Amino acid sequence: MLGAGLLAGGLVAPASATPADDDDGTGGDVTATVEPFGNTPDGTPVERWTLANGDVTMKVLSYGGVIQTLEAPDAFGRTENVVLGFPDLEGYVSADDPYFGSLIGRFGNRIAEGHFTLDGETYQLPLNDGPNTLHGGPGGFSERVWTITDVSDDDVAALRLELVSEAGDQGFPGTLTTAVTYTLDAEARLTVHYEATTDAPTVVNLTQHTYWNLAGEGSGDVYDHLLQLNASGFTPVDETLIPTGEIAPVEGTPFDFREPTAIGERIRVADQQVLYGQGYDHNWALDREDDGAREGSDSEDALEQAAVLHDPESGRTLRILTTEPGIQFYSGNFLDGTLVGTGGGVYRQGDGLALETQHFPDSPNQPDFPSTELRPGETYDSTTVFELGS
Repeated sequence: MLGAGLLAGGLVAPASATPADDDDGTGGDVTATVEPFGNTPDGTPVERWTLANGDVTMKVLSYGGVIQTLEAPDAFGRTENVVLGFPDLEGYVSADDPYFGSLIGRFGNRIAEGHFTLDGETYQLPLNDGPNTLHGGPGGFSERVWTITDVSDDDVAALRLELVSEAGDQGFPGTLTTAVTYTLDAEARLTVHYEATTDAPTVVNLTQHTYWNLAGEGSGDVYDHLLQLNASGFTPVDETLIPTGEIAPVEGTPFDFREPTAIGERIRVADQQVLYGQGYDHNWALDREDDGAREGSDSEDALEQAAVLHDPESGRTLRILTTEPGIQFYSGNFLDGTLVGTGGGVYRQGDGLALETQHFPDSPNQPDFPSTELRPGETYDSTTVFELGS
């Protein structure tokens, strides 16, 4: 799937920089630099941006809005990359890319049989996950080149990524105009803010698909990581990983992460839901004080804790807050040792995990789930914060 122009010219020194003084005493300047990162098979140039603030450095690609690396210190002051990714563009444009670090749209997660009905009209989407559509289908937002603008200031390093998806793109109605802002502050908080508008009724469910390994990329599996999810219910799935429509209690099941639990503790239990996912690949319905969020609350005041991930070895902790009603926990079940990562090693099953804040899978076909409809005059507005500490 690689074009002749891919990676033509290779990498060069950073082409621009936006430094700003760090006035709060946390150490280091706020910087945003950009460099070429090759070309897509159709010849479109791709950029790689490097954001630095304090002790945290993040690399972002204009292709797919990918977070390629995120370096942060552990409890002992050792700085390592804690996300999975590829060393070059070739990996991201290949058919084997498991959405490493990508922005997902128009619709994150699965839609049953790739179709839904809106205002009496049925829309068919391309299938790319057995009988279903996954993450918007082939050619989704993870495979587009976004326009990036540096919006950093004295306190935060920030990028605004923009993309226009024309009516009929991926089979969806309406022209969708999307902007996502990545903001990195000196306290190791990454804020992801999504906005979208449409000129015709449509459905939308945006998310970010970073794979985390808090012990460090390439360090082995994450089964010793402790995960806590603020959820007393999850959405069971059928054999094709489509929700049945039920929100089932987690109590007494391998899906109970209300208290910190090692990911590997129950991942091999002979539970039918675990067998369907070959591990965890399910949506949890978050317990929220703001019940209105289940219907799509869009205020940053509605940010509530969704998950806490902790690696006992490094001491790193990832805390996730969101305005979304759900979170998909994927335990890296289909990593099979064929993909070479940024550190030069291969990724095997469980070497990283994704925690995707979202509305529920297959929501357009599930009337009892929070609505994912977006209409002209409305704004899709969603925020998730990834807070790293030790």
